[in-house]
Amino acid sequence: MTGSTEGAVTYELDGSVAVIRIDDGKANAISHAIAAELDRGLTQAETDAAGAVVIAGRPGRFSAGFDLTVMRSGIDEARDLLRVGAELALRIYTFPAPVVLGVTGHALAMGAILLLAADTRIGAAGEFKIGLNEVAIGMPVPRFATELARDRLSPRHLTAAVNHARIYDPTTAVEAGYLDEVVSPDDVEQAALDHAGGLATTLNPAGFRRTREHLRGERAERVRAGLAADIAAFVVEP
Repeated sequence: MTGSTEGAVTYELDGSVAVIRIDDGKANAISHAIAAELDRGLTQAETDAAGAVVIAGRPGRFSAGFDLTVMRSGIDEARDLLRVGAELALRIYTFPAPVVLGVTGHALAMGAILLLAADTRIGAAGEFKIGLNEVAIGMPVPRFATELARDRLSPRHLTAAVNHARIYDPTTAVEAGYLDEVVSPDDVEQAALDHAGGLATTLNPAGFRRTREHLRGERAERVRAGLAADIAAFVVEP
């Protein structure tokens, strides 16, 4: 096992599974720094030829979304952070190995978008909030996120989840499509590691990469092609 630490994000290679943990001691808000560290972790996972990746949060918090101090500091600052978040989500969505999330607690806004981008999402049981709350707090859901939502959420929940800002608990988040499984909070990370290890063992890497392109490539390219216009249209309502 190898390990390294930088800021709020840590990385280690556990056998064939790359493990990336986010813990800023607070809400795990996605800032420029945390997004960059997550991106570096994914790059290291590729360098290590990891068979799968686990991204886990801190107890009680997976991610509360974008850093609101940045999002409300000015439209240019908000759009720049939104672009960084979109690029991170697309990297996870198209990553050439399975990405399993240990959803250790609340996952809101950009935190929920990361859930939409991953392969398997294992959540913690409890009174946690999961969902896209942007419309309720004065922000539109950007087009890149609605595209991921169309792919991963249940059609029956799509309007409520995206346009009505419905927030789910972990159990109903499985029904909606944000999560795949709910376990005891103490078991989340181990369940994610076990699942990722199973995928790394059973899947052929070349077959996975090619099928990933078939399954997600067209949508990802469509999102990338419209991303500049998507970001330019983003506004923060009073």
